[in-house]
Amino acid sequence: MDGRVKRFREWDPRQGRQEIVSPETVLPEHDLVFFLLETIPGLDLSAFYKYYSTDGRGQPPFAVPMMVTLLVYAYSVGVSSSRKIAAACERNLAFLAIVGEERPDFRTISEFRKHHRAAIQPLFIHVLRLAGEMGLVKLGNVSTDGTKLEANASRHKAMSYGYMTKELARLEKEIAQLLDQADRVDEEQDAALGSRRGDELPDELKRREDRLAKIREAQERLEAEARERAAEEQRQRDAAEAERQAAGKKRRGKEPAPVKETPEDKAQTNFTDPEAKIMKRSNKGFDYCYNAQAVVDSAHQIIVAAEVCTAANDKRQAVPMAQAVVDNLAAAGIERPRDDQGQPLPIPNTADNGYYSEENVRGVEAVGLDPYFAAGRQKHNAPATAASAAEPAPVSVTAASAVDPDPAASNSATPVADEHPKETMANKLRTLRGRVLYAARKHIVEPVFGQIKQIRGFRKFLLRGLEFVSAEWQLICLTHNLLKIWRHVSSVP
Repeated sequence: MDGRVKRFREWDPRQGRQEIVSPETVLPEHDLVFFLLETIPGLDLSAFYKYYSTDGRGQPPFAVPMMVTLLVYAYSVGVSSSRKIAAACERNLAFLAIVGEERPDFRTISEFRKHHRAAIQPLFIHVLRLAGEMGLVKLGNVSTDGTKLEANASRHKAMSYGYMTKELARLEKEIAQLLDQADRVDEEQDAALGSRRGDELPDELKRREDRLAKIREAQERLEAEARERAAEEQRQRDAAEAERQAAGKKRRGKEPAPVKETPEDKAQTNFTDPEAKIMKRSNKGFDYCYNAQAVVDSAHQIIVAAEVCTAANDKRQAVPMAQAVVDNLAAAGIERPRDDQGQPLPIPNTADNGYYSEENVRGVEAVGLDPYFAAGRQKHNAPATAASAAEPAPVSVTAASAVDPDPAASNSATPVADEHPKETMANKLRTLRGRVLYAARKHIVEPVFGQIKQIRGFRKFLLRGLEFVSAEWQLICLTHNLLKIWRHVSSVP
């Protein structure tokens, strides 16, 4: 060692505290926040202004374009908590670029999100229209899928139907005892006080009556759901019986047990969010969740329809999602592909086996989509059907997401007389066109859920109730579309 001392750069914390930092000079030129500041105010925000049209009282609210931009940017970067958004408005340059000196608190942000839930759907349509105008929606293959997202409901605030029955009996007995005790106390006080006022209703009795009312309400919900499920099961049985009689077939096995209209003892409901349902997660565990549905276009992974349901499986979602696609495309002014005579062509719609049923196939075809639903477990290296020899050679499976098969080409194998509809769909997927379309599903819709849940970190709804959760899911999906548009714009030289 020669005695030299390492020199460091000078640092004066007082200087940094006094400097004025501008987001425009620090953030990248093509940052997402600048794109949203230019895009959001140019969209039709009239649905948000309707909330203020009937009440002119109070202080002037924050500017609608600012609040919408703030909410959209926060969800785009994975910040959904109103408290975290408010904190970011104090210390994050990108958030400061939106709000400036007008910084809303967390309660204002939370109330804005709740009050304007009905305006989220129109905003989703306006963003979809923007994507269509930029040519990002091709409709060569729209893929449907669902994912379970955790509800804002604690498993410890739930009760089974069987336990409710026991709890109701216990509470009714305790309430009767408390009332008897109260009557005795009243008689003693009347003798001592005469007409003077005594004590109010005991707190213990009030607490038990409130709990009794809540449990009865939850029990009625479970009973209503059980009746609805029983009616659906009976309808399916009647349809299967009619089909069997029309085919002249005899029933095999024993006569099925009568449909049960009362809930099972293990059926549960949650007191925090009664509309959330117990669902199996991908990690093999069970939790209170909602089933978030999305239909994604193959060209640039633009979400063209987004809905939420409380059903654990996807069997009854194929037709509603197909109808949502048609309605959203019409509302967004996106033209469907047409043939040489100008007639609209069916839009190929791919989905896994969870969406298949004969009724779903007919329903999806009726609304103008061409279903390619897995009718069973797909076998690898299955040979193509003979009908595929007459089709034009499609692109490779690896390129299917970039170049869609010709929508005017043959859609399926030639149906065989008396062929079961399930086998017809299986043959349709074994054609070259069917194999390419269905294989592309894995890198059309499934990556979208990965981008939302893994990259942006959205795995749990903050709001409660199906109406609020549906609005939050559409907010998530429209921010996904805006991110796709922003990346497309940024990539254009």
